[in-house]
Amino acid sequence: MLAEPPASLRSVHTPQVSRPRTEQAPALYWPRLLALLAALALLTRIPSFRWPLWSPDEGYLAVQARMLADGGELYESVVDRKPPLVPWLYEGAFALFGDATLLPLKVLAVAAQLLTAVLLTSVARRRWGDGAGRTAGVLYLLVSVGLNPEDAQAATFEVFMLPCTAAAMWCADRRRWSTAGVAVACAFLAKQTGGAVLVPVAWLLWRAGAGRKGVLCLGVGLCGPVLAAAVVTHPGGFLFWTVTGSGAYASFAGSELHVLLRGLTNAAILAAACAGIIPPVLRVLRIARTGSTDLWLWLASAAGAVLAGFHFFGHYYLQLTPPLALLGTAALQILPRERTWTAVTVSAGACALFLAWGLLAPRPELAHATRLADSVRAHTAPQDKVLFWGIHPETYWLSDRTPASRYLTAGLLTNYSGGRNGPQVGERYAVEGSWRVFRRELREHPPAIIIDDSRGKPFAPERTPSLRRVLTVGYEPVRRVGRAVMYARVER
Repeated sequence: MLAEPPASLRSVHTPQVSRPRTEQAPALYWPRLLALLAALALLTRIPSFRWPLWSPDEGYLAVQARMLADGGELYESVVDRKPPLVPWLYEGAFALFGDATLLPLKVLAVAAQLLTAVLLTSVARRRWGDGAGRTAGVLYLLVSVGLNPEDAQAATFEVFMLPCTAAAMWCADRRRWSTAGVAVACAFLAKQTGGAVLVPVAWLLWRAGAGRKGVLCLGVGLCGPVLAAAVVTHPGGFLFWTVTGSGAYASFAGSELHVLLRGLTNAAILAAACAGIIPPVLRVLRIARTGSTDLWLWLASAAGAVLAGFHFFGHYYLQLTPPLALLGTAALQILPRERTWTAVTVSAGACALFLAWGLLAPRPELAHATRLADSVRAHTAPQDKVLFWGIHPETYWLSDRTPASRYLTAGLLTNYSGGRNGPQVGERYAVEGSWRVFRRELREHPPAIIIDDSRGKPFAPERTPSLRRVLTVGYEPVRRVGRAVMYARVER
C-alpha cells in the first residue's frame, strides 16, 4: 500500500480549493509577463522563418488563397476537406501583403501562439495565482514546438485553431457562455477537430448550473458563426467538404501498421517534449486529486480529436499541448516549489533540442519541389495552366503557375494520404464525383504541362487509368526532374 500523503496533499480534493482568489499582483505583472511571453513565442517560432514554407498544408493554403483572389469560390471551384477560416486568413494576408511570401502568415502564427499562451496564463492565474499563471504560459510555449518541425513550425490549421480552443475555455471558466460558443465555433471553423473543446465547455456549463439560458446562449454562440460560414460559402458544398465527404479518408483500412507506427512515433516525440510536465502530473495523480476535471476532459477530448480519422499526423498532436500545460501547472502547485524550476528547466532543454532540429535539419522534399517549380517556369508562360500529379501542392505556389484543376493533390482523386498504400487507394476511392469534374476540367482547359510526381507511389499513372489515357492521347514526356516526369501537350 502507498504511504498516506501529507496533509497538504490530502487537502487538495475539491474544485473550490483549486480555484483560489487571484493574488494581489503588482501593476507590472501583465506588461512584464507579456514581454517575456512575446519573446519566448518568437524564439520558439524562429525555425518557421528558416524556409519559404514547411509543409504541403501551407502550400495548399497558399494556392487556395491565390485561386480565391482570382475569383474562385470556396467549396465550388476551390476545394479542400477543411473549414474556411484559415483559407480566408491566407487570402486576407495575401491581399494586404502580396502572395509572393508566407512571412505575414508566419508572423500571425507567432501571434496565435502568444495569444494561446496569454489565455492559458489567465486561466491558471485565476485558479492558482500569479506564479501559476507565469508557469502555464511559459510551459505551453516551451512544449508547443515539441514535434517534427514540419508539424510544429508550419503556419497551418492547428496553430490558428489553438487560440480559439483556449479562448473557449477562458470564456467558459468565467461563465460567458455566448462568447464561449463563438470561440468553439471559431475552433471548428479553423479545423473540424477544434470542436472537441465543446466537451469541457459543456461540462463547465453543467457544473455552473447555468440551466436552459446557459445552454441557449452556448448554442446560439456556437451555431451562429457556423451557419453564417455555410451561407457565405455554399451550404451544400460546405456540408459535403467539411463533414460528409470524407468517409473513405477517415477510414482505418489500408496500411494499418504504418499508420499505427506513425501514431506511436509522434506520441513518443511529444512525450519527450513534455518530459518536464508528465512526471509531476503522474505523481500528483498517484497521491492527490487536483479538482481539474474540466482540464482532464479537455485533454481527453483533444486525444479523441487526434484519433479521429486514424491518420495520426504529427500536427494533430498540437491540440494536446494547451491542456497538458495547464495540467502540468495544476500538478506543480501541489508539489514543492523546486519541482516547478525542474519542470521549466527540463522543458527548456527539450525545446532547445527541437529548435536545433528545426534549424539544422535538411528539407529534401522542399528542394525537390523547388527544382520542379524552376523547371516548370522555364517551360511554360505565366498564363499557362499546369497540373502537378502528386501530393505537394506547394509546387504550384513556388512555380507561380495556375492549377489546371480544383483538385490540388492526387490524394483527393485517389484517397492516397500520408503513406496509405493499401487496398483503398485508386480512382474508385476518390472524393465522390471528383473524376467526372476532373476529366471535364482537363478537356475544357488542357494544361500545357503535366508533371507526374508520383515517384512510384500507389497513385502513379499506370495505376490510374483515366490519367494514363490523358497522357497517352495528348502528351509526351519531355524531361525528368529527379524521379518526376514532365509531359508537354502535343497537337494531334
